[in-house]
Amino acid sequence: MAKRKIVDEGEVIRWFEQGWTYQQMMDEYKRKYGIETVSSMWGNFRYRKGLTRRIARNDDLIPWAVKPEHRQLYPVAMLRVEGRRRAGMELDEDRLNRLASWRAMLEEEDAVVHYDPDTAEGFFYVPREPQDDDIIRRPARKTTQRRNADERKGT
Repeated sequence: MAKRKIVDEGEVIRWFEQGWTYQQMMDEYKRKYGIETVSSMWGNFRYRKGLTRRIARNDDLIPWAVKPEHRQLYPVAMLRVEGRRRAGMELDEDRLNRLASWRAMLEEEDAVVHYDPDTAEGFFYVPREPQDDDIIRRPARKTTQRRNADERKGT
């Protein structure tokens, strides 16, 4: 049987509760215990222990399979922040201010976010239409390929 890499589960649970990133955990384990780890190990530990996710995956706000070259653009970044807000997750003051400003812009422009993967720009602000019931232009069908890590097959 393989040797367990988690030396002190209580310590790791405290790190999760304190909001440490996987990279911080990896660095601390290397420094403190001389053990190399990978981020998936920490994610699997979080899942097995039933710890709260630190991200909110909301495929109602991001229903598209977003191409890698579009994943860091401002509209999708703001949609992720809005997803965190809707999930009741804590947001720092900077993110709250940027989200409020961005939401105000959408309202002032009477616009919604539209995604077209076949363009260099990817994301666009388009005029709101009667069928738009949120801050995005919903596609005819969701194309997101990422599933929530906590929604395992067969559970």
